[in-house]
Amino acid sequence: MNIEKDMTQSERMAVIREHAQKFTKKLKRNQRVRKTETKSLDKSVESFYNQENINHWTDASKYAEEHYGDVYRQTTRYDNEWD
Repeated sequence: MNIEKDMTQSERMAVIREHAQKFTKKLKRNQRVRKTETKSLDKSVESFYNQENINHWTDASKYAEEHYGDVYRQTTRYDNEWD
């Protein structure tokens, strides 16, 4: 027994209408999600390019002293004798 043959045209149209409404609702939801994802992505990219480089040290000797201490001092103590 084939279900489609037993349905009247108005019943088929009702089923098609129901599925079309579900599909339209899904499309609208996907568009909303895409819009919010795009907005949040734009904000994160903008903040990425507007920030300073947190890994950049402007004072190399201060960095070396802070992170290497004794090794730095032992390595650089004879630097002025090369002149």
